[in-house]
Amino acid sequence: MKRFDWLKEIRRLDPERDFLRIYRITATMEFPWDMTRALELALYRTYAVPSIGRLLGATGEFPDRTQKRYDDTALLLDAVVEHGFDHESGRSAIRRINQMHRGYDISNDDMRYVLSTFVVIPGKWIDTYGWRRLSEHERHALAAYYRTLGRHMGIQDIPRSYADFQRYLDDYEDAHFGWDEGGRRVADATLDLMASWYPRSLAPLVRGASLALLDDPLLRAFRYERPHPAARALAHGALRARAKTVRLLPPRRTPHYVRQNPEIKGYPNGYDIAALGTFPKSRAGAKSPTCPVPHGRPTPDTTE
Repeated sequence: MKRFDWLKEIRRLDPERDFLRIYRITATMEFPWDMTRALELALYRTYAVPSIGRLLGATGEFPDRTQKRYDDTALLLDAVVEHGFDHESGRSAIRRINQMHRGYDISNDDMRYVLSTFVVIPGKWIDTYGWRRLSEHERHALAAYYRTLGRHMGIQDIPRSYADFQRYLDDYEDAHFGWDEGGRRVADATLDLMASWYPRSLAPLVRGASLALLDDPLLRAFRYERPHPAARALAHGALRARAKTVRLLPPRRTPHYVRQNPEIKGYPNGYDIAALGTFPKSRAGAKSPTCPVPHGRPTPDTTE
């Protein structure tokens, strides 16, 4: 295989019909490391919306069991990527996601914003730090994939295109980013978790590099001190140097899923998808905590 053969295959596919195939290639063959970092940053951004950060802080899951919460979130999302929307493992992961969300009062707007971060932030990250930019086919497929996931989660009025997701994210952050003690506590716990993945002597460097990658609206929302320009230049330069090196490597021949990442530490002996996550008690009158989309037959959105 040559370096751009996967991209050639992507361009032969229909991004609306074959979005799952395209997204798998992008996430597990072309940019597995970048996609993991981008989705970490996507989730991190959501803490800066006070209604989200406050809820995550109040549950105690992120501040007190940060590694488990990280593992479970990553593995549930990964199961859908690996198995698809109609395989029992993918359906089980979606059921778990829905069961957890239905246990809390989460607005549709907040759910739609979180979904938007999963579309927009990977696009921005890969365009900035990836070994190549995303193609328009990949942007289209990225939006179609998360539009389908959002539909299975019962989210209403989901943006249609990548550009629509971008507009919604920008407008929502402009209107809602702000300080909350719970959000800051979750942000601190997440930085501490990332630092814990490296030798103790490197923890301050990892934390500093992570802060250097945050934009000014995030820094203001969490009331973090603005990193020195030299720290930002060093962090950005290191990631761009990595991209140039990766570009010279041969293409990946086998997929790399999130479950294979060394950062997943809580399940050395394997895991049951149906047992991942938390099990909040359902509110009185809550909707059924399962996937709201019928699975009797595939729809155009779920055909690979």
